[in-house]
Amino acid sequence: MPAAPQPAPKPGVRAKRSFLASGLGIALFSSAVFGLSGSFAKALLETSWSPGAAVTARLTGAALILAVPAVPALRGRWHQLRDNWVTILLFGLIGVAACQLFYFNAVARLSVGVALLLEYLAPVIIVLWLWTASRKRPRVLTIGGTLLSLAGLVLVLDLAGAVKIDLVGVFWGIAAAVCLAIYFFITAKENDSLPPIVLASGGLLVGAAVMWLAAATGLLPMTFSTADTTLGPWVTPWWVSLAGLVILATVLAYVSGIVAARALGSKVASFVSLTEVLFAVIWAWLLLGELPGAIQLLGGMLIVGGVILVRLDELRSPVDRRGGAAGPAPKAASPLEHANDVEPVP
Repeated sequence: MPAAPQPAPKPGVRAKRSFLASGLGIALFSSAVFGLSGSFAKALLETSWSPGAAVTARLTGAALILAVPAVPALRGRWHQLRDNWVTILLFGLIGVAACQLFYFNAVARLSVGVALLLEYLAPVIIVLWLWTASRKRPRVLTIGGTLLSLAGLVLVLDLAGAVKIDLVGVFWGIAAAVCLAIYFFITAKENDSLPPIVLASGGLLVGAAVMWLAAATGLLPMTFSTADTTLGPWVTPWWVSLAGLVILATVLAYVSGIVAARALGSKVASFVSLTEVLFAVIWAWLLLGELPGAIQLLGGMLIVGGVILVRLDELRSPVDRRGGAAGPAPKAASPLEHANDVEPVP
């Protein structure tokens, strides 16, 4: 007998499945959980945790958890680690340890949203560096995006405002942006020989080892606390914030980001990842009662808008770049071309 026909799914169910299958839902989820890191970290910092201790605990816990799927992903090809040890080392040192330590130092002195916006100036730093090094003027769209982001930076700093912003915190935020820019240069060349989950796990392990070594030599202050943390209306044990920082804002964020990059492609995923700023501001408002001023929010919109323009120009097709001429134009690997293959943003 022929099988009975199955009822067609309702339109709302079909739309939901399509949304998730496209990878867009996963990418937004990744941005949302990445955006939690600043709030969880600040909850710990406000109970006398040092930034170095928060980063070290985050990296150690996440590295151990991600090692579980990373080992089978290698499929016994341990030579991949040997062949890519430089990439793993630099990713761990710069894209993980330094980037997150500087960001957490900024969060300790600034609001979460302002600290993350400063870090998102990395594409502008790349443009200015390439402009200075090559002495070749960028295209109009890139120049416009750079100027827009710099104007947004002035508003975010709100230099003429009644409340003076912490300049040391600004320094740490910009230092995190420089680390992010360096990371993009490191990973500009596509490398398919190493699974992204292995790179993420290896980088976190290297970053954790570096932090513990710095603490053992006295270079990095380590202060932990078992005092309760405050998240929104809830007073929770310290390990709740730490677990959120490790499991949600690191493990789930990295894994879902990798899945999204595979589903959407690194180019589209890198654009969706810009929503992390929005999620970070919302989470800080809900969990910490922090909300940047109106001028700073406007500046944040300009920074994100400028980054979007820079990336749009970066991802234009060779035909567009040559004014409609036929045939592909050769181009060097772009620092933003694989910006979201393994996202280093906290």
